[in-house]
Amino acid sequence: MCINEHHNLDPLIRKIMDKMQHMENEGGVEETCPISIISMDAWEWPQGVALFAMYQYYRDTKDPQILTFLTGWFDRQIQKGLPEQNVNTTCPMLTLSCLYEETGKESYLPLLRQWADGVYHGMPRAGEGAIQHVVSGGQNEGQVWDDTLYMTVLFLARMGQLLGREDYVQESIRQFLVHIKYLTDRKTGLLFHGWTFLGRHHFGEALWGRGNSWYTAGLVDYLELLEGNDGVRQFLLTTLEEQVKALKACQDDSGLWHTLLDDATSYLETSATSAFAYGILKAVRMGYLDQKYEETGLKAVNGVIKQITCDGCVQGVSYGTPVFANREDYRNIPVCPMPYGQSMALMMLVEAGKHFRE
Repeated sequence: MCINEHHNLDPLIRKIMDKMQHMENEGGVEETCPISIISMDAWEWPQGVALFAMYQYYRDTKDPQILTFLTGWFDRQIQKGLPEQNVNTTCPMLTLSCLYEETGKESYLPLLRQWADGVYHGMPRAGEGAIQHVVSGGQNEGQVWDDTLYMTVLFLARMGQLLGREDYVQESIRQFLVHIKYLTDRKTGLLFHGWTFLGRHHFGEALWGRGNSWYTAGLVDYLELLEGNDGVRQFLLTTLEEQVKALKACQDDSGLWHTLLDDATSYLETSATSAFAYGILKAVRMGYLDQKYEETGLKAVNGVIKQITCDGCVQGVSYGTPVFANREDYRNIPVCPMPYGQSMALMMLVEAGKHFRE
């Protein structure tokens, strides 16, 4: 089906969210992360992305059942004991900061302070102050990944706003700038997946779809946290526009994007497409991008909808992907339902709904 201004997206949104809340490794994919990145009963970055999408939907609907699910999830995980902090395990803290504001639950605040301070003072730096992309089971010494901006830097910026810590806000700005400096491909305006300060190269020089989409989706939310700082704001917006120009040029006729954006022989990937559509449509609605990019976003939405089964499962999603030394490895990442596939589709459809209401 295709969306139009008369289409009610709520039933589809509900199906996607229900599937996400109960997600387990039903397909038997061999997980490579020490902490499950498929099951929702775990604390890692995919669950963090999913929780943030649910919170954003709650913010729009004020559905008490969603709030109950979110607070129940965090209370269970906190009671069970949280994993060691790294870039990816920090991701759920973004939603916890939102829930603290929403509920005023004081038991959340010490944890939030501890993890924000862990980002600011405790996380290793790879070079020029860039946060080293430490993950569960791997230090990735000297490495900078585009994933870090979404997984950790959004949380730091939000805690800066929440606590009145301008040093946190300024550090978040520095992280965006240094990541853009080392990850931008000047030829295309897209982002390389990773950079190493040790070998001073971009590994396999992969213009990886989902990595790029973390910037597109994350920036439109980050800008809401960045009051003032107009020079930085304009720099980030022009970086976004250059990226979206390149995305428009390499979008497949289906509306989807390939997992390697500049390689039509790599498979089409749904989670990146959803995140691109969310970021592009929100940027158009907020006036960050010209109205002419609306068509690109809506084409992506229609492409993603065709990948959603009748029970709300988002298909065509690649499993967690480290930085590889060659492009072929990106083509071989398995495809299976994932919490972030569900959540990015959820965010995209909520944004599409706003577009039609306005």
